[in-house]
Formats: sequence, structure tokens, C-alpha cells
Amino acid sequence: MKKLALSMFIVVAIGAFFGFGLNRYLTLDALKASQEGFDAWYAARPASVIGAFFAGYVAVTALSLPGAAVMTIAAGALFGLGVGTLIVSFASSIGATLAFLVSRFLLHDAVQRRFGARLETLNKGIEKDGAFFLFTLRLVPVFPFFVINLLMGLTPIKPITFYWVSQVGMLAGTLVYVNAGTQLARLDSLSGILSPALLGSFALLGVFPLLTKRVVERIEARRV
Repeated sequence: MKKLALSMFIVVAIGAFFGFGLNRYLTLDALKASQEGFDAWYAARPASVIGAFFAGYVAVTALSLPGAAVMTIAAGALFGLGVGTLIVSFASSIGATLAFLVSRFLLHDAVQRRFGARLETLNKGIEKDGAFFLFTLRLVPVFPFFVINLLMGLTPIKPITFYWVSQVGMLAGTLVYVNAGTQLARLDSLSGILSPALLGSFALLGVFPLLTKRVVERIEARRV
């Protein structure tokens, strides 16, 4: 009954998001058009704006709705690099963890019952190196973060591990997008944020922990 109620709530929330056209406000053009109004509101009521923005970001991320990237840019445009990064870092991690918990609550048991035998090797790998694996996925921005949230909910990784690894792993990407928001007036598209060279750098950052682990394992094996 609880799973049905939660599923209905999610469906209604997503339906309301698109039904009321809220997705129209989470675009780069809409953000640029409303920046002056945001600035005035923030100057008049900074605490209220931060609270509303934080709650909205958590909701968008938890429901896996489109618009998180634009909201991250908005954080840079509205709050600046330091405050914007702080807000997005915690809001995105909390929202991702909520999506992870929803996936685990609604789907984990059913998936494990049906495919448990096939997933045994994966489950053991996640139990042993799940934090390492998740950290790598978070560092490489070519993987959709909402997909990672949902899929990791089907694995045995602990929620607290998922949270702190996500917060640390997403920080570099958060800085890139928030910084882009500080230059909003000169930004024409989301594709302009990440150059091929920068994407390559993120990919190397993602591979680096795995390479380091391999080197450590080989050194330990030789000592034995």
C-alpha cells in the first residue's frame, strides 16, 4: 500500500510539473530573460530565495525531472560561484539520495527476487568496491546522473555511502556549471559549457581512481 501511494504521488507530481508548464521555466532562455527579476527578489529576501531554490532543486533531482543543469547555471547567475556551489552541492546530493531511496523502496526487492542469481556477481562487486565505482561514475559527466541514482538504488550500496560519494564526486561538475552561470550573459547553449578537452579531463579523472587502485593492488600483491 505504501509503495502504491508513493508511486501515485510521484506520477501526480511529474504530471503537475508538465501539466502546469513548469518545464518552460527551466530553460536557458527563460533563465536569461528572468535574471533581473531574480536579482531583485534575492536582494530583497535572500533567505527566502535560497530556501525556495534549494527546495526546488531537491524536488527536481528527486523526481528525476529535466532542468537540473539549468538550475545549476541559475545558481551561479543568482548567487555567485561560492554560495551557488554550496547550495547546489548539498541540494543535488540530497535530491539524488532521495531518488536512490525511492528506487530502492519501489524496485529493489522485485529486481533482486527476479534477477538475484544473475546479479550475484554485481552485488558482490558493489559491496566490495561500490564507493569506488560510484565515484568514477560521478566524475564522468557523460553518464546521466538521474540514471545513476535510479540504478544504484537496485544495488546493495549503503545510502550513507551513496550520499557522501555523490557529494564529493559531483563537486567538480557542479563547479563547472555554476561557474558558467556567473557568465550567463555570454552563454548561448548548454553545449558551450563543456569543451571536448574538458570532457576528456573529466574522463581521465574518472579513470584515475581505478588506475590508482590497480597500482595499489599490484604493490600489495608483490609484497605478499
